[in-house]
Amino acid sequence: MQLFEPVILFFLLGAFAGFVRSDLRIPGVLYESLSIFLLLAIGLKGGVELARYPIASIALPSLVVVAVGAMIPLVAYLVLRRLGKFPQADAGAIAGHYGSVSVVTFAVGATYLARMGQEAEGYMTVLLVLLEFPALVIGVLLARRGELGTPWKQVLHEVFAGKSILLLLGGLAIGWAAGPQGIAPLDLLFFDLFKGVLAFFLLEMGLVAASRFGELRRAGLFLVIFAVGMPLFSAALGIATGSILGMSVGGVTLLATLYASASYIAAPAAMRLAVPQANPALSIGAALGITFPFNLLVGIPLYHHLAQRVVH
Repeated sequence: MQLFEPVILFFLLGAFAGFVRSDLRIPGVLYESLSIFLLLAIGLKGGVELARYPIASIALPSLVVVAVGAMIPLVAYLVLRRLGKFPQADAGAIAGHYGSVSVVTFAVGATYLARMGQEAEGYMTVLLVLLEFPALVIGVLLARRGELGTPWKQVLHEVFAGKSILLLLGGLAIGWAAGPQGIAPLDLLFFDLFKGVLAFFLLEMGLVAASRFGELRRAGLFLVIFAVGMPLFSAALGIATGSILGMSVGGVTLLATLYASASYIAAPAAMRLAVPQANPALSIGAALGITFPFNLLVGIPLYHHLAQRVVH
């Protein structure tokens, strides 16, 4: 059923165009505009839903989710260092990518749930924002362990002032302050058009993902296996955590999707600044070339199926 989801087919179309070396290109300015729209729309939707919840009621789930999520980059680092024999800088940078989250994967997961008629807790967008920070800091710490002179002020500025976090937090605050009634005049733009904009964005993501396969071939089979195995492990962690916290099927599915996703927007920018000696082709190639399409085509339906079996 997932293969007939239109937004996924747009991704496949882009990937096909990339593999056959088509001259199809999405203008850079349009890609930038689409990403800004998606980030802001996700933040607004999360803020509107957050307005329905007392802050105190989501404090404990948020703390637990972030604490458990912080384990992911640590596990990823150990696997890459001890089994994959990756250099410290590369292992730390890749671990930071896999501990962080993908906004677009989250958006596709939410779209999938909507198609299935499944609702999730409104505060999931808050978790999306909160999970971005710890993994990047942990990844940098692991990559530069034993070194002096890490530009922490610049790294933290890159993370907190980067467009992804700024737009998500800004949208969250605006949606929360306005509430469902106040934001209603903007529904047509930000909510009704969301799926169409996401389809356009995924067309570009397909093109980019196809271009990363060459880098993965040069990296070796281990990184390809890691790029599939790590999200499965992380998703299992998300399913267990969401189930213990008493989340709905939709909430457990989205938490598993968040844990299983890997960042290719915020993480590359932060790692480029903090760990310049790491090879970005490895982390971006694995996250965008393998993990992203795996989650879209196989992961999200699998996580939803498992969530249905676990949540009663």
